Amino acid sequence: MSEPKIIPLPPPPPRDRLHRPLHDLRISVMDRCNFRCPYCMPRETFHEHYQFLKPTQRLSFEEITRLTRLFVELGVSKVRLTGGEPLLRPNLSDLIAELSGIDGVQDIALTTNGMLLEKYATELKAGGLNRITVSLDSLDEAVFAQLSGGFRGRDQVLAGIRAATDAGLTPIKINAVIQRGVNDHTALELVEHFRGSGIIVRFIEYMDVGTRNHWQMERVVPSRELLARIAERWPVQALRGNYHGEVAERYAFDDGAGEIGFISSVTQAFCGSCTRARLSS
Repeated sequence: MSEPKIIPLPPPPPRDRLHRPLHDLRISVMDRCNFRCPYCMPRETFHEHYQFLKPTQRLSFEEITRLTRLFVELGVSKVRLTGGEPLLRPNLSDLIAELSGIDGVQDIALTTNGMLLEKYATELKAGGLNRITVSLDSLDEAVFAQLSGGFRGRDQVLAGIRAATDAGLTPIKINAVIQRGVNDHTALELVEHFRGSGIIVRFIEYMDVGTRNHWQMERVVPSRELLARIAERWPVQALRGNYHGEVAERYAFDDGAGEIGFISSVTQAFCGSCTRARLSS
């Protein structure tokens, strides 16, 4: 009788020096943006004479796809496309189609300011995009203009969110960076607008971004404070996280009208459990 054939087990996925696995890859496909949000890309730095990358200096779709395949071999299963504003990159749905064909990529998401979303939502879905996150800091038109760097377009963003819903790019998440004395008074309006729609509003604590936004702790609204304001009006209960390394704490409304999330990047830093790598444009 022959000896049974022993098939060796595959090696465990690599971990970093802090023993963290690698699950998520965030790919910046574009360094430019059509907004000048003061906390991210302030106009005084990114002015009309600022030298962004030339198209030939950005990673090509072929290079991005090749690198993604290598990251998948290291354990990545989720990909998120970012910018700048990723929808400024021509033919982005072609890249999404390439990435969705990689064996091992289980989820492709995109973060956008939503200004071009109505135009591209259907073709993004057709290319293989699974879901979308829209940055929207306020529904108040004046505050929206202030936080976009003087641009208007709130209605275009809302139209883009509706188009993404119709295209099936769900679950849709809204990311709102909250600053004390700037837009914290409009936070409950965001909650009220999207409650019951299936769209998840997530509040992000105002944080330093590359030492360029004149960050001050006094302008941070701690998540626990904002949660208390919301819960006073709409009672909520905590939910379990979806996966290890999830950065948002989730809460469900007691009346069944969906959920909200909090990303406490300052008061409850989560870098210790990070499972992400970032690829610049």
